[in-house]
Parts: sequence; structure tokens; C-alpha cells
Amino acid sequence: MKIGLLTISDRGSRGEYEDRSGPLMAQLIGEHSSWHIARRAVIPDEYEGIFETLIDWSDEGLDLILTSGGTGFAPRDITPEATRQVIDREAPGIAEGLRAESLKITRHAMLSRGVAGMRGRTLIINLPGSPKAVRENLEVLLPILPHALELLAATPGSESHHRSI
Repeated sequence: MKIGLLTISDRGSRGEYEDRSGPLMAQLIGEHSSWHIARRAVIPDEYEGIFETLIDWSDEGLDLILTSGGTGFAPRDITPEATRQVIDREAPGIAEGLRAESLKITRHAMLSRGVAGMRGRTLIINLPGSPKAVRENLEVLLPILPHALELLAATPGSESHHRSI
């Protein structure tokens, strides 16, 4: 599996803040899988940059793109809007599941607007920006991602496609 890790942070992109979420995502994925981190970047909270990066990376054939940041209520938090314009099909159960599990930890989870969906055969999932929230969300996600990505990669008529329906 080829993975892309995209941190969305104005301060991080200017070097004013050390990105801790991207390295943490890479570490946790490395501890739980043999997946290849093919792309990593830190970009500002700007719609065009987010939109273009998600399109470029998914069109390159990445299997999974995890974003971190830009999912809250601040005026520049526009990651979900850019993601919705990129995806072909939404995966609301993933975003709902992440928020439901996060609500067990903090009521502030209600303020997360992250979305998940597919562009072609690439799964894109928005995570919050804080390293604590990234860890909590990945603990929920990592057990289901192999099956989700297997289903997404399946072609009609394949054995894994038939098992899923």
C-alpha cells in the first residue's frame, strides 16, 4: 500500500511550528503495517493547495491519503471543503466513527468537521491537527484500514469483492 501524509497548517508550512502530526502518523502506520509512505508534505490552509495536492496524490495512485489539520471551526479551516470537492464518493461511516470514539474522550470532538471519501481507488481521510487527536483517531482507524483498502482495490468479479456484498 502506498500512503500519503498531508499536514495542513499555516504556521507549520512557514516553519514557525514543528509538524508533529505528520511524523506521528508515519510512526503509527509503521508500527502497525508494512505500508510505504510514498508522499509527505506540510502545506498552508489554502483551498487550492489542498485541492490540488489531494488530486495529484490520488491520481498518482496512492491507496490512502491521511490529512491532519484544518478540520475545526476557525475561518481558515477548510480541509473538509477541499476534500469534498476532490472525492467521488463519501465514506460517512469513517468520519462518524472517528467522531463517536473521540467523543468518549472529549466533548470537543463535536467541533471536528473532518470527512472521508474516495477518489477513484484512493481513500482520503481528514484527521484533526493535534498529535493527541491524531493518535486517538489512528487507534480507531488502523484496525479497519486494511479491509477498507482491500475492498477499494477490488475489481468487480474478484473474490474479495464478492465477500464484501
